[in-house]
Amino acid sequence: MIIANRRPHQAAHTTVGGGGRLSEAAIVLLVAIRVAVGEDSLIVREGLEQLLASSPAIEIVASCSDLDSLLEDVDEHEPDVVLTDIRMPPSKSDEGIQVAARLRESHPEIGVLVLSQFSDPSYVVSLLESGSDRRGYLLKERVHNRGELVSAIDAVAQGGSVIDPKIVEVLVTAKARAERSPLSQLTPREQEVLSEIAEGKSNTAIAESLVLTKRAVEKHINSIFMKLGLASSDDVSKRVKATLLFLAETGWDAEAQPSAEPDIRS
Repeated sequence: MIIANRRPHQAAHTTVGGGGRLSEAAIVLLVAIRVAVGEDSLIVREGLEQLLASSPAIEIVASCSDLDSLLEDVDEHEPDVVLTDIRMPPSKSDEGIQVAARLRESHPEIGVLVLSQFSDPSYVVSLLESGSDRRGYLLKERVHNRGELVSAIDAVAQGGSVIDPKIVEVLVTAKARAERSPLSQLTPREQEVLSEIAEGKSNTAIAESLVLTKRAVEKHINSIFMKLGLASSDDVSKRVKATLLFLAETGWDAEAQPSAEPDIRS
C-alpha cells in the first residue's frame, strides 16, 4: 500500500545473517520507512542519523536520548520502526526492552529494533516474550554496515523478526550445554530446593521458604543428590558439590545472597 507524503524506499525481506540478503539497490521500490531513534549517546545517535539519512529507504522522524521522550515522539510521529538502544535514561537498565513491551500493547503495528552491545540471551528472551513479529535485536558492531542495518529495519517493519547471528550462536551453545547438564534431570521443585541450598540454607530454613514440610525437603534433597551422582558422598561434601555445580551451570550470583556457605544443619 502506497502512503502519501513518504519518500520511496527499497524494502528488503530477509533477515540479517541470511545467505541471500539483498543489496539496497536490488530491493523492490516501495515507500520510505519512518524511523524513530532512541540512543542516549550523542555521538552514537548522530552517527545513526547520518548513516540512515544517506539511505533512500529510511526517513528519520524523531531522535531521542531517553525513554520518556522516545515514547512521546512515538505517539506524535507514529513511526514504522523504533530503533532503540537497550539502555537509556532514566534507569539505564533495559529501556529498549520496556519500549518494545509498551508498544506491543499501545502500537502493535510499530516494529522495534533493539541495538545493544550485550550478547546476553536473556535480553532477547525478554524482547520476544510477547511475540517475535516486528521485533529485532542487533549487536552494535553491526551498525557500521548500512546495508545490514537497513535490511533489519525493513524486516521488522514488514512484520518479521531479526536476531543477531552471534546471539543465535550463544543461544544454541547454551541449549546444548543445558541438555548435557545433570541439572536438566531435576524437576522444577528440585531446582528450587537446590537454589535454596546454594544460598546456604538449612533443611528447616528451606522448608519455611518454600512452604514445605521438613520431610518433603529431605526427600527432594535425596533425589537431587541421586540425580547429580552425589549419593555416596558425605553430607557436607554433597551440599558443597551440589552448590558448586549449580553455580557453574546457572551463573547464579552466590555473593549477592545473604549466605553462600552451605549449612548442613537440619
